[in-house]
Parts: sequence; C-alpha cells; structure tokens
Amino acid sequence: MVSILSKIPAPPAHWLTSKASGVVVAAVAASIVVLWKKKLDDLSRKRKDVTGDLHISLEEEKAAKKEKAAVDGVFFRKLLRIVKIIIPGWLTPETGYLSLVAASLIARTYCDVWMIHNGTSIERSIIGKDFAGFKDNLLALLYAMPFISVTNQLLKFGLNELKLRFRTRLTLHLYDQYLSNFTFYKMSNLDNRIANADQLLTQDVDKFCNSLAELYSNISKPLLDIVIYVQKLSGAIGGQGPAIMLGYLAVSGILLTRLRRPVGRMTAEEQHHEGEFRFVNSRLITNSEEIAFYQGGTREKQTIENTFQRLVDHLRNFIQFRFSMGIIDNIIAKYVATVVGFSVVSRPFLSVTSTRHINSTHSERMEDYYRSGRMLVKMAEAIGRLVLAGRELTRLAGYTSRVSELMNVLRDLHKGKYQRTMVSSQSRGDNTAQGAKGTDNTSKDLVPNQGEIVETDHLIRFEHVPLVTPNGDILVDDLSFEVKSGMNVLVCGPNGCGKSSLFRILGELWPLFGGKLVKPNRSKLFYVPQRPYMTLGTLRDQVIYPDTVEDLQRKGLSDHDLEDYLKQVHLGNILEREGSWDTIQDWMDVLSGGEKQRMAMARLFYHKPQFAILDECTSAVSVDVEGFMYTRCREVGITLFTVSHRKSLWKYHEYVLYMDGRGAYEYKPIDSATTEFGS
Repeated sequence: MVSILSKIPAPPAHWLTSKASGVVVAAVAASIVVLWKKKLDDLSRKRKDVTGDLHISLEEEKAAKKEKAAVDGVFFRKLLRIVKIIIPGWLTPETGYLSLVAASLIARTYCDVWMIHNGTSIERSIIGKDFAGFKDNLLALLYAMPFISVTNQLLKFGLNELKLRFRTRLTLHLYDQYLSNFTFYKMSNLDNRIANADQLLTQDVDKFCNSLAELYSNISKPLLDIVIYVQKLSGAIGGQGPAIMLGYLAVSGILLTRLRRPVGRMTAEEQHHEGEFRFVNSRLITNSEEIAFYQGGTREKQTIENTFQRLVDHLRNFIQFRFSMGIIDNIIAKYVATVVGFSVVSRPFLSVTSTRHINSTHSERMEDYYRSGRMLVKMAEAIGRLVLAGRELTRLAGYTSRVSELMNVLRDLHKGKYQRTMVSSQSRGDNTAQGAKGTDNTSKDLVPNQGEIVETDHLIRFEHVPLVTPNGDILVDDLSFEVKSGMNVLVCGPNGCGKSSLFRILGELWPLFGGKLVKPNRSKLFYVPQRPYMTLGTLRDQVIYPDTVEDLQRKGLSDHDLEDYLKQVHLGNILEREGSWDTIQDWMDVLSGGEKQRMAMARLFYHKPQFAILDECTSAVSVDVEGFMYTRCREVGITLFTVSHRKSLWKYHEYVLYMDGRGAYEYKPIDSATTEFGS
C-alpha cells in the first residue's frame, strides 16, 4: 500500500476538484443521517420499553444510574488505579516487558526508515541501470531480513506476554478480594450492584488487559514514527510540512474523539448484556431438574430468547454506529490525511518560490520525491493510526468502567458497606412480615455492622441481637440466649421465621445490625446443609474439604483415619466401590442423596469443630444411622444446633429454640418445651 501510494504522481495545487468535494460531502452526510436515524430508533425503542417490557425498562433505569464510560478525567483516574495493580513497581517483569515492547517499537521504526532508504536506492539502481549498486543494495536487504523478522516477532512476543501478565496480576488481585471474607457470598446475597461477577472476572478482565496492551502499542508506535519522520522530513522538505500534518492531527483527533464518545458507553452495555445472557443459560443448567419437573422448557425458552434479543438489538445498534463512524474514520483519518500528505510533499517540487531542486537532475528529483513521499505517507499513516487509537481508547474506557465498578463493590463489601435495592413496604402487600406486636417490621433505622462480635471458645451468646434480612425485614427484634459446649439445641419454627437467618449471622455471612454476639472463631464452627456441597477433586478431597492434602498431613492424619470416618457414617464400602482415595469423579452425580449427607457427616467428624449447625442434614438417612451419627457427635464433643422436624431427634438435645414467625421466640430446656411444642 505504501509503495503504491508513493508512486502516485504529485497532483496540482488545486488537487481537490468539485466532484471529489461532492463525494466527500455526500459520504459525511450519509454517515450523519445514519447516526441520526440510530438515535431516533433508540428513543422510539425506549418509549416502547416503558409500556411493553417491564424488565427492560428496569434495566434501562438501572443503567442510567451508572457512571458513563467516557474518555475524561474520571476514566484516567480509574485507569491509573488499575495500572498500579498490574504494574506494581519498576523492578517487575511487567516493566521489563514494557521496555522490551518499547525497544522493539523503536527498532521497528528505524527498520522502516532503513527500508525506505534501501528501497529508493534499489529503484534508483534499476532506473540508472547500475547493476553493481542494485546487487549491493539487494544483498543488504537480504542480510537485514533476519534482524527485521526477529524485531517483528519480539514485538508480538512482548505484547502477548504483557497481556498475559496484566491479566494474571489483575485476576489474582480481584480473586484475592472476591474469595476472602465471604465476599463472593455477600456480592450475590447482600449487595445487588453486580449481577454477573463471573462475566466481569473472566471476559471483561481479559478484554481490558488485551485492550490496554494493544493501546500501548497503537499509541507509542505512531508517536515514535511521527517524531522520527518529522525529524527526517524537516531536513528534506522543511519544517512547515510536518507542522501542517501535526496540525491536521490535532483538529481531526478532537473531532473524532467527540464523535466517538458513545463507544465507551455502548461497550460497557454490550458486556452487561453478554453477562445477562450467560447468567440465564447457567441458571437453566443449575435448575434443570426442577424446570423439567415443572415442564418449564417453553417458559425458559421465552426468557432466554428475550434476553438474547436484547443483546442482539444492542449489537445491531452498535454495528450501525460503527458503520457510520467507520466511514467518517476512513475519510478523516486515512484518506484526507493521505491527501494532506501529498499536498505537503508536492510543495518543494511545485512551488515557484522553492529553490531546492533548481540545479537537480531528473533522477535526483525523482529519488528525493520517492524518499520524501514515502516518509510522508508513513507519517500520514502514523497520524491516522494515532487518530484511530482514540477509538480503542474509548472502548478501553468501557472496559475500565466495568472493572472499576467491580473493584469499587469489592472494596465496599470488605468495609461492610452494602447497597441493595429494597422493595418498599407498600409494594410487598401480603408478603410483608409482621412483628409480634403487629407492627410493620421493615428496617428503616438499623445500620449494618453496628453490633459487636466477641470471639470466645466453647460459648455462643446472643445479647439483644436483631435478626434482620438483607432486604431490611426484621424477623426478631431482640434475640438473647446462651449455649455452652455440650448443650445441644434444637431450632424449630415455621418457614421464614428466621432459622436460616440466625445461622447466617452466627457464621458472619450477614452483618450484625446491633447487640452483642459472643462466639468462637469461624474456623471452629461447621455447617452441614441438607444438600451438601461436593467439591471438584478426589474422593479424599470430599472428606477433608476445604482442607488440602498438605493440611491433612499437617494434622498428622492419614488415609486410614479417613477410612474410619467413612465407616462411622456407614460409608465403608464406597472406598472399595470407587477404587482408591485418588479417584476423581463428578461426585455430585456419583453419590446419592443419602451418601452425600453421610459424606458431609464424615467431613464433620474429620474437622471436629466446637459447634456444628445441622440444617436438615439427615433427611435422606435412615433413623438408625442418624441416631448413631448424633451419638458420635456427642462422644467427640461437638455441640449441635439442629434444624429438623423429626421427633426422633429430640432425645439428642437439651434445649429448644422456637421462633413463631411473627417476631416472638422461646428458648427453653427440652423437657419443659416438649409438652408445649410437642410435635
């Protein structure tokens, strides 16, 4: 392309004819019409959404409250904050690869300059029938090819390694916050600012790092080219020519940056819709059995198609916008820049006041024209790439906005700050829970993390603690009771009374809204749910989860000890059935419901916590096996909080905590409570 452009003869001063002007004006006008039509379509679609699809209107309202993704001071502050994470210091591998890319870019630019000089020398030799000069210059080109090839590959290698290291740094930093202090739970249960954390942590982080590394190359290379070619051209055609080109860069850059402002917002919206589409698909897989029983395939198909249609509509609008902007980009950043370049390079040859080539021969003027023309075309291309880099910068603003939003939410959750869209008491209707005294028990004044947590071994005490849901509903105004080691407690009550809320506060999953909670460290509490979680890994990993093999060895235990735990819960045959402790299976499917519950009890015996929360964890186990496991818990000194409706379990507990679902509760010894609560 460069050689073709450089061989076009210089046009006269009035190079732009009226016909060409008409073509340019018509193209720009067509682009403006497309942009205006898109804006009208967007407004029309939004009006339809208000009366048509409630979900879409809510999403539009939620998106309108978010920060706009634009190339401004806010964007650069966000970007600087992320850059400090992915480049933590000067003496880091990332800085080394940045230097490698910079050195490769410099070497590549000088290779381009050398290629221009060598190419013009070869052409001069051909035109002048200089066989010896032709052979020497051609051999020089052959000798230089390995160096040029290595330079190009070093640049690609440095950029790819830079992308990977950026992603590694940022991903590990985000996961360090996301997977600590139950932040992953809080993000999906206590805070609803981010609905698709998986999308942000995977695709958005990857695209951000790729965009940032590419932008580093796409900006630094043109800037370096411009500096070098300005220096070379100033000696050949004077300083006025490069100054005109740089002036054009400034004007076109400001214009295109202004026109591209919607790209950042549309990029962020695209990632939001992609995440929503992934979410509804993963939700279908997670709940496939229940949906199949309900025969809800048609309904789920409608939900997925509606979500996909919103993504398609946005992508189509984005395509139309890029189409119109592409026309303007090509005209301003490529073709007009090339025309300006030809006008500048023709000045020393066509101007009557120029004395540069008064005494030059035709071959000398030809060589000077080719060399200057090619350099100017290269400079024009560099200016065009720099102008178009603004488009990548705007797109980077969209990714930066998404990643920065995730970082802000993670920071807030670590500080105990939650933002959750509350459902107003007026809209709850009959679903609004009522307190024991008949008053609306929606929290209006309680503030999260206002209570006090004191760590003490072998004791759990609630002192004037309110049970409050993330939506702000107060289930119990003032809860006070005490459990010492050896005092097994049975927790009873209707659905929605606060049993699960009690355990979530005890496990520090939910914030404490007041009062004082005395409890052991979280590592000395263990939760066994009705549907136990089976991790990815070996059979051994199912028993020791969340410990690793190193933790097992550190505790001085062996596989023989683990086999004893399996025998205690009547799972001794599973080791023989599966082959060995190192067998890897999809244990959620391989184990039956009862086997998973007994595996969870074996896991409990392995960890030997001070207190255990058993939430209907033996519903799929026979009564005799259940009795053996409860007896074993007492023998090894594990104090139990049990949620169950089985009458057979009363004899394994000393106290009962009964919550009536209306805000009242009773905590009594099991003997006096048996008669009152009976069944």
